[in-house]
Formats: sequence, structure tokens, C-alpha cells
Amino acid sequence: MSGAKNAALPLMVASLLTDKPLVLDNIPKLADVKTMSDLLCMLGVSIDCSGKKMTLTAKKICSTTAPYELVKRMRASVLVLGPMLARTGQARVSLPGGCAIGVRPINLHIKGLQALGADIELKDGYVVASVPKGLKGGEVSFSIPTVTGTENIMMAATLAKGVTTIINAACEPEVSDLAECLNGMGAKISEHGTPKIAIEGVDKLQGTEHRIIYDRIEVGTYAIAAAITDGEIELIGDGLGELMSGATSVFEQAGIRIKSAASGLLVSAQDLKPVNVATEPFPGFPTDLQAQLMAIMCVTSGTSVITENIWENRFLHVPELCRMGADITLKGSSAIVRGVKSLQGAPVMATDLRASFGLVLAGLAAKGTTVIDRIYHLVRGYENAVEKLQACGADIEEIL
Repeated sequence: MSGAKNAALPLMVASLLTDKPLVLDNIPKLADVKTMSDLLCMLGVSIDCSGKKMTLTAKKICSTTAPYELVKRMRASVLVLGPMLARTGQARVSLPGGCAIGVRPINLHIKGLQALGADIELKDGYVVASVPKGLKGGEVSFSIPTVTGTENIMMAATLAKGVTTIINAACEPEVSDLAECLNGMGAKISEHGTPKIAIEGVDKLQGTEHRIIYDRIEVGTYAIAAAITDGEIELIGDGLGELMSGATSVFEQAGIRIKSAASGLLVSAQDLKPVNVATEPFPGFPTDLQAQLMAIMCVTSGTSVITENIWENRFLHVPELCRMGADITLKGSSAIVRGVKSLQGAPVMATDLRASFGLVLAGLAAKGTTVIDRIYHLVRGYENAVEKLQACGADIEEIL
């Protein structure tokens, strides 16, 4: 399994907090990683890659502006806001872009940094922030858990004066992975992985070497790939079962069997069943597996109800699945999926990162040939997806 995209991006940004080298191991080769590398280099970070290792060194921040041209391609770019503000006292970051799955406001990031003493205004499509006297610890209370918001505030607070408490913090494994790396750099972060994180600010951070956790969304995606094709798969990596805790119970209800093995996990399918599930923050069922789960429910006998509670526009893949013969009815934030005997191959279009693999899964189970357009979404978040599926026996190829 590959390193987690959603862990790698904030870990790369953490390099802005120190002038010493930060070495990241298990870095995935993804379009989003390339975009983040381009942005960090523009800000003054030197980056050297060797195999799965990436060394990032920010001896001097040469620019405090994250331009629209790069930020529009990836929402995670907003993560540079907190670290730059903490390190240099100022930052100018374009409002972010990314997948078209919802509004994705960053007001929680802004309010959190303001609680630490930052002066912030929105001007010409940019977040313009300054803190001439340095950030000061305080209480940041999120109205809803936000992963990138928690990460942004947590990074900024490592160099703030005093203690910062984040209330209703995100509990995702990627947040804890970032906290562990920051602590390795000399930060003092406690209670991460819980809804209340405490950060005691320090004067300076050092470099460290850190191994990125495996990608739990990739794990879940390939588990569904095995089940939807009535196959078996061995997923290799340490700690995969723990990372999958938010999805395992739903998979088991659906008849997707997951067993621990010395190498990682063994996955197979037995008597697939429909499920009623709602996406929730960790440890609930992840929104990033919703499209993939819907794909397998399309060919599972019975009626499933999948409710999307995180993003308001994350059913854009439904019309594409229906083009392949799926029987799906949308009702508010829920999709009612009535299983059909089989799907039919058809030309379809990827609408976002996770939906793209949902269509791949549907194509693997469908009769005939499926052609998926706009697969640039896929390469943003899945490393060597075509090659990995081919190695498992899939008849799939990328058309350049």
C-alpha cells in the first residue's frame, strides 16, 4: 500500500516551520504531491527526492504568497497559511480550489487563527494575514470537526506563545500522523486523536525523519475492488486494520470479509448484502469511500441507502453510474441504490478524485468495455492505480 495522500500533504507543509531538513519516508507519487512540491518550492523550500524519501529544507522563506495559479488546483494548499504566519508573521494565500464536491469554506481556519491573535482580511480573492507581535496561545473551538482546519491551527500553534487548545478537533489518523511528526521536530502536542488537542508553543522546531502512514482510503478502495469482482486480495502493510476501523464494520455488514494477516489484510467477498450507511468524521464511515461503496451496492441484491453528511455535492458520480445501468434515486442527502443483476460498460466521465475510482470499480464489474474520461482526477490521489489493478488481473489500460 502507498503512503497516505491526506497525510503526506500536511507533513510536507510542516517543513515551513523550521530551517532544518525534514525527511519524509513512504511519500506517494501523486499529482497532488507534485502540486504541493511546486507551491513549497515557490515559497523557498528546497526539495530532494530519492525513491520513496523526500527531504524538504526551508532555510529561508523567500515568499509569503501562495498564488491562485497553484492553490486553485488543490484545496490542501490552504495548509501553508498557519505555518507561514507562525514562521514569518505574515501570509497571503489564495482562496483554495480542488474537487467540485462542495463549497468547502475556510472560515474555520480563519476564525481559529484569529483566536491566536492574527489579523486577517479577504482581499482580491486572497486571505491576507499578519501577526506582527507573534501568535499567542488560545482556545480554538470548531463548530464542526475539520481535518485541514485542525492541522492548520495545530501547526501554527507549535510556534505560538503559551498553550493552545483545539476543541472539537478532527480525530482522523492523518491528524495524529502530523502531530507525531511535529513532536519529533520538538513540538509539544498532546491528546491528538481525540476531540481536544493541547499544544504548548515552543521557540523553535528542528528537523526530523518521519514515515508517512499508509493510505486507508486506498486500502478500502482495493478491498472493494476485490469484492466487486468476486475475488481475493492481499493488502500489504503494517497497521492497516487499525487505519480501517472507520470502515470495517460497514464492510462486514456488506459481506466484505477482512482478515488480519502477518503481511497486512486478506480481503474476500461472501454473500454481498445491501447496507444503510451515513458518512461521518472519523471513526465513522469516511466520505472518501462513499463513491466506491456505492459502486458495489449497484450490483448487490436488495436496496441500500447511502447518506452523505460531509459534502453537499458528492453525488456527482450518480448520473455516470446510471449510464452504466445502475438504479439509483437521489433524495436530499441520500442515495437509494437498488441492486441490478449487472452493469453495462459505457463511456463515462470522472467528476472528482474518489468518484473516478468508483467508476473504475463499476467498470471492473460491468459487462463490456467502460471508457472513463478526465482521469486526471484519479492520478491526484491514487499511486500507480492502473499498474496495481493489472497486477491483480484486471483488464485495464490508460489511454494517453
